[in-house]
Amino acid sequence: MSFDARDVGRDVRELAALLGEVLERQTSTAAFDAVEEVRRESIDYREGSVPTRDAIRDRLSGLDPETKRTVARAYAAYFELVNVAEERERVRAVRRGRDEGDLGDGLERTAQALAEVDAETAQQVLEDVRVVPTFTAHPTEARRKTVKAKLRRVAEILRDLDERRLTDDELAGLEADLESEVETLWSTRQVRPRRPTPTDEARDVRWYLEHTLFDVAAEAEAELGNRVTEAHPELDAADAAGTLDFRSWAGSDRDGNPFVTPEVTSETLDAQREAVLDRYADALADIQGALSHEGDRLDHTDEFSGRVTADREAVPVVAEDVDERYPEEPYRRAVAVIHARVERVDDLRPGGYDDPEELVASLRAVAADLRANGHETTAAERVDPLVRRVETFGFSLAALDLRDHRENHTEAVGEILAREGLDYAAMDEAERVATLTESVVDDAVGNLDVAEEFSETTERVCERFQTLTEWHREFGADAIDAYCISMTEEPSHVLEVLYLADLSGVVDLPDHCGLDVVPLLETASALANARDILGTLVNNDAYGAALSARGDVQEVMLGYSDSNKENGPLAAAWDLHQNARRLAEVADDLGVELRLFHGRGGSISRGGGPMNEAMLALPPETATGEIKFTEQGEAIAEKFANPRVAERELEQMLDAQVRARLRALQGTAPDVQDEWEAAMDATGEGARTAYQDFLETDGFVEYFETATPITVIEDLNMGSRPASRSGERTVEDLRAIPWVFSWTQSRAILPGWFSSASGLDAYLEEGGEIETLQEMYDEWPFFRTTIDHIGLSLARTELEIAAEYADLAPEDLREEFFPRIEAEYERAVELVQEITGREDLIHRGWLEESLQRRNPYVDPLNLLQVDLLSRTHLTDEEERALRLTVKGIAAGMKNTG
Repeated sequence: MSFDARDVGRDVRELAALLGEVLERQTSTAAFDAVEEVRRESIDYREGSVPTRDAIRDRLSGLDPETKRTVARAYAAYFELVNVAEERERVRAVRRGRDEGDLGDGLERTAQALAEVDAETAQQVLEDVRVVPTFTAHPTEARRKTVKAKLRRVAEILRDLDERRLTDDELAGLEADLESEVETLWSTRQVRPRRPTPTDEARDVRWYLEHTLFDVAAEAEAELGNRVTEAHPELDAADAAGTLDFRSWAGSDRDGNPFVTPEVTSETLDAQREAVLDRYADALADIQGALSHEGDRLDHTDEFSGRVTADREAVPVVAEDVDERYPEEPYRRAVAVIHARVERVDDLRPGGYDDPEELVASLRAVAADLRANGHETTAAERVDPLVRRVETFGFSLAALDLRDHRENHTEAVGEILAREGLDYAAMDEAERVATLTESVVDDAVGNLDVAEEFSETTERVCERFQTLTEWHREFGADAIDAYCISMTEEPSHVLEVLYLADLSGVVDLPDHCGLDVVPLLETASALANARDILGTLVNNDAYGAALSARGDVQEVMLGYSDSNKENGPLAAAWDLHQNARRLAEVADDLGVELRLFHGRGGSISRGGGPMNEAMLALPPETATGEIKFTEQGEAIAEKFANPRVAERELEQMLDAQVRARLRALQGTAPDVQDEWEAAMDATGEGARTAYQDFLETDGFVEYFETATPITVIEDLNMGSRPASRSGERTVEDLRAIPWVFSWTQSRAILPGWFSSASGLDAYLEEGGEIETLQEMYDEWPFFRTTIDHIGLSLARTELEIAAEYADLAPEDLREEFFPRIEAEYERAVELVQEITGREDLIHRGWLEESLQRRNPYVDPLNLLQVDLLSRTHLTDEEERALRLTVKGIAAGMKNTG
């Protein structure tokens, strides 16, 4: 049965036609003709009708500056609309799959897996599993919020055209509305006139939490619960509540961003609390309207009566008022009082709930009483969803993680202790550990009071920790209870944060520790030293007590982005896999539970890609049940803007984590043979050597600067955080996001595949066999996912276009670097095809179709960008056109960094 009136081809054709009509009306026939001619010439080249792109180059080069800007704007707008159309097609696929019961990697498969084990094991899995997406404000979202809002409206109109039965008048109205949205999209500034502030970024993240995930997370958990009871009717579906949790760095991540102040974090906490309480109030108003049951037909449980009494005593004046309004309707009275207590959570009036658990208890009492009186469906449909939402979102919507660079903590600790006569800078690592431990365990040495001699860095660190006490008091410890330390290298870097938290009063050992201290291990040296770092900490008197107070759970973050930039994609993937396994073994040896926090970026080069595949490819030793990972930039919009897509994403994550945990408990994960690990050791080392040799070749930085649009990207108003750590021009200093963004713009996409062929050949040259690699691909999830990701990056690479950018570099540098890129690419394609046994580099038909649909339209933007980059002086119109090409290519590639 078909539910849909349209398909992606029709959506794209009609949106493109509308855009063309608007373009011709709003600009000129000449501009419209230029866009069309470039489009036709690009398609002709792709189809083989013409031998070169010379006609496109000449056409673009000859345009006046204003028309160049119009061409860039037209293609950028086209891709924004194509992205909406493809999102709509994904929704169609999900709807069809649900109807036919063959979505494959969703909760249907979860049910099958749980049905094959006993109820006790299934119960254990549910208790263990917790999936924690963590939204960051990393600057990889190139679109303005205004543009995204217009595109959301286009998506809504396409949905209505697709799913609703419409009269002629209704159809005409929607079509007019669609034309209006395309028209205003064309007239809307595409590139931000200013950098977003951290408050803007926090607001953006909050939109997805409040308007999409608040609803669909509860639906996904409910569906998981239903699948559990399908497999084991004796289990309680409510046990699936709490399997999803959401956190955020937006408004609290201070690393490299001086604009994230305590005031920004306070505003973020306050706005998130207000948003979630408003959603609860709306839901309670709906429940209150629905529960119009007459009292004389009900026989209340003791639990309900007890909770009603407790709620009424908290707000006695409200209780008297609702008695008068609803004298014969006990459920309405109960819910009205609950509503009043929720409204008082965040204001000066007394009687508000102290914590979300109290609210859950009141709601559960109502639901249980409804069931006791035979109203099972009403409880399930009206009250249970709100219970799940409160358990997931609490009073904070999403808990915040604090983060800063370890150098800032070291500087602050040094200045605080210097005031006490201690020379922290002169101490070796053992002395630092001993000094910090003694201060935390015994009488605290030092205080957070700011002194005149303190540096600006120390003042900021002290202010943050002083304010942390206020945040815990006002919003609750659960609202901001993790502190991530970038570039952790030594145990003292972790103890410094514990020491500062102790001075602030949020740590009072041995009984209380209000903070998870999370080392971020992102360099080769830190990862290699992980056993010593964790061993020292767990066995430390101060930190061991803090761990005990936190339930003996140690969170460790693995940094994907810098690891890739430092070692290349294949070596980084193997290093991270090995280190995740080592961390799990270390934690097990030390008697603590490990929670891995995967610092994944949006692009494959930075650890991106489908999260469910990544979960199943992780070492089984790490599948403790809890998993935390970052969601960044444009990936947030792609995954969570559309409710149906968002629900599907969450279901896939839950399915993967349930099955990963199940495999770990049962010991049924695929055996990794010693021969396979030896192959990866040789491959990883070979890939690392080739990659680092390439980057360390004289002239590489100049080649990178001239053969990619990095200088343009650094000036874009994408995020509040600077693109470079110190402003120096080195690969080491450059942040991973602009590094990946630049290579993606030039269509070379080196961070996704470069040196992989060299690594695989290094293994083969040592006597390895291609048959072993083929066996690894067939039987080892890690290797299969890694090769598939490399294949996808290769498929998205266009070396002919990359060659246009290479021609911008000085001739000697072009001849030094680009032939090496070409040779590595050709060999990588050959090896991926041989290992996978496929002629195509990608195995997803829809993705191949999408690339074919996009490539002829991205090409002109690249050629226009190259033309503009080649010019010594640009007019204001050309500068704007250049920035628009960056934005348009990002939309066409569906990726920035």
